[in-house]
Amino acid sequence: MEHRAGYVNIIGNPNVGKSTLMNAFVGERLSIITSKAQTTRHRILGIVNGDDFQVLFSDTPGIIKPAYELQNSMMDFVKSAFEDADILVYMVEIGEKELKDEAFFNKIIHSKIPVLLLLNKIDKSNQEQLDEQVQLWKEKVPNAEIYPISALENFNVQTVFDRIIELLPVSPAFYPKDALTDKPERFFVNETIREKILLNYDKEIPYAVEIETEEFIEDDNIIRIRAVIMVERDTQKGIIIGHKGAALKKVGIQAREDLEKFFGKQIHLATYVKVNKDWRSSAYQLKRFGYNQK
Repeated sequence: MEHRAGYVNIIGNPNVGKSTLMNAFVGERLSIITSKAQTTRHRILGIVNGDDFQVLFSDTPGIIKPAYELQNSMMDFVKSAFEDADILVYMVEIGEKELKDEAFFNKIIHSKIPVLLLLNKIDKSNQEQLDEQVQLWKEKVPNAEIYPISALENFNVQTVFDRIIELLPVSPAFYPKDALTDKPERFFVNETIREKILLNYDKEIPYAVEIETEEFIEDDNIIRIRAVIMVERDTQKGIIIGHKGAALKKVGIQAREDLEKFFGKQIHLATYVKVNKDWRSSAYQLKRFGYNQK
C-alpha cells in the first residue's frame, strides 16, 4: 500500500474560519478561536495520521497589511506557508470578494500545486448567494477546486479531507505516527491564556499582550504552571489585573479549566503580569517569543 504525506497549508483573510477548519480536521483545539481579528499569530502545525497517510495541516495568521514589527513577522509565517506547501487551502467566506494582499493573491492564482478554495460559512447564506459566490471565485481563481463548506457546522469538511488525501504526494511520514503537533506544551499554555484575554478584554489590550510560561512541572497527577502575561504599558497592567485582581483571577480560572481538558490532568496555574515596554516593535523580544525565525 502506498503511503502519502504532505503539507496542507491554510491561508486567507482574518476571521474567515481557518482555525475552526484546522481544529475540525485535527479533532483537537490546537488553534484558538475568537471573533476578534488576528487571533492566530504563529504558524501552527496539526498532524492527522492514518495507516497510509500523514497530513500536516498548517494554520496561519490572517493576511493583513502589517503596521508594526509583530505583524511583519506574522506575515512571514504566511509567506513560509507558500514555500513548503504540497496543497494550498485558500479559505474565503460568503460575501468576501478579494484577498487583502495582491502579492499573495497572485501567488495563489499562479500556484503550481493543487489549490482548494473553500467557501466558508455557507450556513449564513442562501442558494442564490452561494451560486453567485461560486461563480465569482471560479473566475477569480480558475486554477482552484471550489468547495462550499461550513467549518463550524462540519458541513462538507470530510469531503474536502478525502480530496486532500487523494492529492497528497506519495511519501513516507515526516513525524512519528502518534504526533499531534510540532509545538511544545508551553506553547498551548501560552495560547490558552491569550485566548482568554482576547475573550475578556476589549480594544488594544489583547493585541498588546504576549504570554511566557516560565515553569511547567509535570507530576503523575498534576501539572504546576507559572505564566507571565507581558503588556507594553503600566496602564495595561492595571486593566489586566482589574479591581482587587478580579479580572486576572477570571482569566486564570477559565484558562485552567481548558488546560485540564487539554492535558487530562489537574492544573495548578499561577499567573503574573509584567510590563515589557514596546515588545511588539523589538526584534530581540519577538525572536525570544518565537517570531522572527529567519
